[in-house]
Amino acid sequence: MVQAYYPFQEKGGPVTKVPALARGLTQRGHRVTVLTADLGLGKSTGSRIKAESYKWGWRSEQDGVEAIYVSTLGHYRALTVNPRVVGFCRASLRRFDLVHFYGLYDLLGPTVSYYCRRQEIPYVIEPMGMYRPIDRSIRLKLLWRRTIGNAFWRGAAQIVATSEMERQELLEDGVLPSKVVVRYNGIDPDSCTSMPPRGEFRAKWGISPDTMLVAFLSRLIPRKGADILIEAFAEACPDSVRLVIAGPEGEAGYREYLERCAKESGVEGRVLFTGPVYGEEKKALLADADVFALPSRYENFANAPAEAMACGVPVIITDACGIRSLVAGHAGLVIAPEREALAEALRKLIGDKALYARLKEGCRRVADQLSWERLTEQMEGYYTQALAKSNGIH
Repeated sequence: MVQAYYPFQEKGGPVTKVPALARGLTQRGHRVTVLTADLGLGKSTGSRIKAESYKWGWRSEQDGVEAIYVSTLGHYRALTVNPRVVGFCRASLRRFDLVHFYGLYDLLGPTVSYYCRRQEIPYVIEPMGMYRPIDRSIRLKLLWRRTIGNAFWRGAAQIVATSEMERQELLEDGVLPSKVVVRYNGIDPDSCTSMPPRGEFRAKWGISPDTMLVAFLSRLIPRKGADILIEAFAEACPDSVRLVIAGPEGEAGYREYLERCAKESGVEGRVLFTGPVYGEEKKALLADADVFALPSRYENFANAPAEAMACGVPVIITDACGIRSLVAGHAGLVIAPEREALAEALRKLIGDKALYARLKEGCRRVADQLSWERLTEQMEGYYTQALAKSNGIH
């Protein structure tokens, strides 16, 4: 169960992660259904997948994975109201052995978990870095945890952390060590296969082949640190280097703010804002990028740098990213989320050819640790543990 699912790629990482894990489980012989909210299927995004009208909303099937998009009556930001989920739970939930919830601070999770507890169906929760409220609406999130989220959280058989950093945060916040397991986010095997030839992205945007390209790819929200990157880029990078800021606007007006940052820093002509890039367009960007930078102020994992490394692009991330232990000294540089540290890291990767070559060589070795095949097998083992625990088997 996840609040947002494919094809709503602008909603971030889960829209990539959940389908990959679901496909992997299906290939291992399991039957998988994804329950999610209808965020506009049948309207502007309906043409991206084949979906049929269904008594609870919409239904589709891709790669053997069933997806049910429950009709949405209304919404507030990412929060949706889906009354038909009650009918689905009463009629269909009993056919499942286990439920895996992704994310917090919605209404679907507490509703479905209520029926899980009533019907004695074990479930696991993957908070995806949300347990500690760090973005907007912090008071509302704390209220959610004290009210409808309380029983939801307490009833979980397991809590899935996506990095050692997130696991430590959960333990510090009082979650029992016996409940917490760690499973990294994987890399979609299709994300860096059949890559377009180098130069396609540059040709589209009028960037010369000999220009060094620094790429940022993420939702445009304050936490991701694109503002720090623009300032550090202006300080450290010569005129021969270009910066690409790619990703959907996650907060109204934030792209305009970043464009002002570029103008005030004197690099307006060297910073390219592409908007969201998906599929082949994202591949083209990563094929042409020389350095990938995500100076995020917090990431429970950090999916975009993982994809960049899989494509052989050395990365710069902050020590506030859960993937830091895999990156440091192997495929990139790990820094404090500060302008000065980022500027120095950019100078190193641009100017030190030996360092750059070594980190580029290490990208594939790091990516090998993030194959969904390996991680799906690991998740299957965790499900087995959760089921055994619920059945009283030790």
